[in-house]
Amino acid sequence: MTSICAELYVCGTLCLYMCGTLYCSVVSNEILAVSSGAKLEPQFMEPIENVTVVVGREAVLSCVVDNLDDYRVGWLKSDTQTILSLQKRVVTHNTRVSITHDEHRTWSLHIKQVKETDRGCYMCQINTPIMKNQVGCLEVLVPPDIMDSETSADTTVNEGENVNLRCRAVGYPQPEITWRREDGRTIRLQPASGTTIINLKTGEEVRGENLTLESVSRQQMGAYLCIASNQVPPTVSKRIILSVNFSPVVSVNEQLIGSPLGKDVTVECRVEAFPHSVNYWQKEEFKEEMLLKGDKYNIREDTDSYRVTMVLTIKHFTNEDPGHYKCISSNSLGQAETVVNVYAIETPS
Repeated sequence: MTSICAELYVCGTLCLYMCGTLYCSVVSNEILAVSSGAKLEPQFMEPIENVTVVVGREAVLSCVVDNLDDYRVGWLKSDTQTILSLQKRVVTHNTRVSITHDEHRTWSLHIKQVKETDRGCYMCQINTPIMKNQVGCLEVLVPPDIMDSETSADTTVNEGENVNLRCRAVGYPQPEITWRREDGRTIRLQPASGTTIINLKTGEEVRGENLTLESVSRQQMGAYLCIASNQVPPTVSKRIILSVNFSPVVSVNEQLIGSPLGKDVTVECRVEAFPHSVNYWQKEEFKEEMLLKGDKYNIREDTDSYRVTMVLTIKHFTNEDPGHYKCISSNSLGQAETVVNVYAIETPS
């Protein structure tokens, strides 16, 4: 039987001296290591993939190691050098951290109910004589949240004054703030405000934490929506009511109304006022007594925001009904009135 008398390794070549004859062959490093009894060094098989998750969900970072043998794998938080695990054993007191191993090459770090403080890089380390490690990073996204303490509440100003509505939101990435009127109407801005107007199909939208309205008019009264968005659902909003105080203004389409006897006559006045006004009718010929709803008069009001339409119906118009009818509006800032002259139209007998 042939016997091997010696083995010689030269630059990746295996040489066998067999009974006076030297046989040589090029072999792989792995075969060389097995033949020589050398221990293979552990190695990382692929990079750790960076992970992005929304706060509150679970994050998993995986480290793939080959030829681990008797060496050990550990996970650390890179910035603090906090040791999280050694092999399958979790050594941190953080109960949200766990380790799984697929019994082959993959060691996975699990972080449940992720918090913002978990954001950062994590190191997978092998305890070889010269430590081997690789790093993967965790990004934590946070949906927007409007800070009520730093955001305007419902606001009231006098007509002609300036007003600044503020909306502050937190989240990651930093949320973008946009403003929109709830009714879809245009937000009127002075050029000096420095805020960008963007035209949208559903109305106009303004970007920025501060919405500055200069020399406010009654037309700017209403509900404004502060909307915070950072592409992390859900988008959130807050409704802010802007009220504009002004004294009543009364107007009519017709100051002279004629009607045949026996017909019903309708008189209308338009009122604009805020705070909401007290509105009533008088007839000058009745020593300015207030007219009341009853058999002779029907009185109603149609309200739309700060606008009111006063409607007086004189039932079955008679010779006693012609005269000067006043519509009067009053609030804490003032009073206004106007007169409508109602006369009888004679019809041919």
